[in-house]
Amino acid sequence: MLLFPAIDLMDGQVVRLKQGKADQKTVYPAPPIAYARKWQDEGGDWLHIVDLDAAFSGVHKNLEIVQVIAKSLIIPVQLGGGMRTPEAVKRALDAGVSRVVIGTRAAESLSFVADMVKEFGGDKIAVGIDAKDGIVSVKGWTELSELTATDLAKKVEDVGVETIIYTDIATDGMMQGPNFPELEKMLGTTRCKLIASGGVSSFADVQRLSQHPRIHGAIIGKALYDNAIRLQLVSSSRTLN
Repeated sequence: MLLFPAIDLMDGQVVRLKQGKADQKTVYPAPPIAYARKWQDEGGDWLHIVDLDAAFSGVHKNLEIVQVIAKSLIIPVQLGGGMRTPEAVKRALDAGVSRVVIGTRAAESLSFVADMVKEFGGDKIAVGIDAKDGIVSVKGWTELSELTATDLAKKVEDVGVETIIYTDIATDGMMQGPNFPELEKMLGTTRCKLIASGGVSSFADVQRLSQHPRIHGAIIGKALYDNAIRLQLVSSSRTLN
């Protein structure tokens, strides 16, 4: 199982939100590039970046920071947040990220996802499915759609998407562990590579996720910044198994 340490950007700073709520924000003091290098050095396989400003407003004000990070690291970077137009996707890939995560637009337009897969390739396009009680949430988690998470997973797989990032909103940033029942539902629905996100709060959580052969990766956020998980120890434990 691959490890995806996370960096959430807002106004050029690294932040973490509770359940995606902008008014429940923790700001971390170091510059984003410092955290990016730290997570790479400690054994991250990929870096997962979310541009929260773009997710909420559609304005990609942090793209220069993302470009600096992508050009500075050896490990690949994936970027989500506000990927709602072909131009946004192209700018992100041109900035050096290895994969773009489409969220809101995937719930709104399956044809958009299909077009992006056709233009850039299935390996360059992932779909982020963010759900609450099994219902897809969009626009920076501010609105619920009419789609279930499992239905959307089936639809994007059918148009050539290879990777799905599944985030359970209720657990995100709450340090209470992932929503394993919902993950099982997703795994029973799709053959896509599934990356689990939301609630990973302990080494035991990572171990439990890694024991499932169909889980491709785990995104770890707040637990790293609060030192509840030491990425270096998690990475080292994989080489010992």
